[in-house]
Amino acid sequence: MIKNVVLDMGNVLLDFNPEFVLSEFCSSEEEKEVIRKELFEGPEWALGDKGDIKDKDRFDLVKGRVPEKYHEALKNCADHWDICMDPLPGAENFCRRVKEMGLRIYVLSNASDLFYTYFPKFLPLEFFNGVFVSSDYLMLKPDVKIYETFLNKYGLDPKECLFVDDRKENVEGAEKAGMNGFCFKGDYDQVLSVLQS
Repeated sequence: MIKNVVLDMGNVLLDFNPEFVLSEFCSSEEEKEVIRKELFEGPEWALGDKGDIKDKDRFDLVKGRVPEKYHEALKNCADHWDICMDPLPGAENFCRRVKEMGLRIYVLSNASDLFYTYFPKFLPLEFFNGVFVSSDYLMLKPDVKIYETFLNKYGLDPKECLFVDDRKENVEGAEKAGMNGFCFKGDYDQVLSVLQS
């Protein structure tokens, strides 16, 4: 029986959309392409989520791979990428519905230290029974260790947890740790159906 709903954050609760950020700060397709590749797809992104670097350091680490003429746009993207992190439609109602069902609700997310700036604008951290951010623990999904550490921290039985993530590999990681998994494709009603079954 499911007693705990464990939610990823990006593209499950908030809209992580680098294309929106690039459109705001870049003036050409070439500029977007370079910054997308070096900032959002470069190694520093995962290093931030793993807690090996801080968000504020990302520009300095990436700028050497980006032509100087794009440095202003790069800095804007690196410093303000969280402007895209708006709640997905229905996300807050879904979270409240889960609580109304008498279930505990948690967040387990790959995220950098900036998480604590933008996420509380969605819902206060205290709304959740627990919030587990990868950069605080120096590990990343889908490594089975992160799920095991999360379960141990909150004293949860994995068989009583439903883990919801938009990435298949992250769901599979949770399942290796003994949790029930659900790959989210934008439909909260589908998740509620699983919880009600």
